Amino acid sequence: MANSYFRFKEFTVHQEHCAMKVCTDACIQGAFTAQYLASGDLTVRAILDIGAGTGLLSLMLAQQVAAAITAVELDAGAALQARENFAASPWAARLTLREQDIRSMAASEQYDVIITNPPFYEAALKSGDTQKDQAMHATTLSYRELITAIAAHLKPEGVFSVLLPYVQFGEFRQLAEAAGFHLRRLLELRQSVKHGYFRAVGIFSKTGGETDRSELSVYDENNVYTLPFVHLLQPYYLYL
Repeated sequence: MANSYFRFKEFTVHQEHCAMKVCTDACIQGAFTAQYLASGDLTVRAILDIGAGTGLLSLMLAQQVAAAITAVELDAGAALQARENFAASPWAARLTLREQDIRSMAASEQYDVIITNPPFYEAALKSGDTQKDQAMHATTLSYRELITAIAAHLKPEGVFSVLLPYVQFGEFRQLAEAAGFHLRRLLELRQSVKHGYFRAVGIFSKTGGETDRSELSVYDENNVYTLPFVHLLQPYYLYL
């Protein structure tokens, strides 16, 4: 799934102009979030995708939720690719791309849902490749700044979804809770049933309550996709 395209059942997502490739965990975040939104617990009219990359998460949500989606992406190459992917999709009329820094985006409109797959590592070593570093490290947007942006653009009754490495997710959760958000849904990811957790997807809101926790392994002990993984991603993958 780290190819130059991602084959939706409806169309193909291209990413030739961008260093940020489609990865399995991002697809899981999109499917898990769309599944949550499709449950009907929240009226969703407007969605914001922060750090949209080539537009994958926006497209996955557009397939399942009949809402207007605004995607914000700072990197020029990724923004170009997202525009092309949006225009080629069946949901082009509901998808908007803004090439800008979320920190400078006016909070004139608030959203029912925010989804973000932010740069993973705030303190890790950089590769020296500026575009790759911006994609994988919090070089332009720290976790605190991300939470501030979410708070500015999210409706009081809204929710936001975030994907992070397992350890970093714990740090992010503490910052989010300090800002008044509560973790309502948690999906802990394993690469296989033989591995420990390596990613976490969290859905947060301002409404308190217990956390609904679940876990997902991509592969079983025979290195075959698990049935829960297949059931979650089958609506999107052309071959699964």
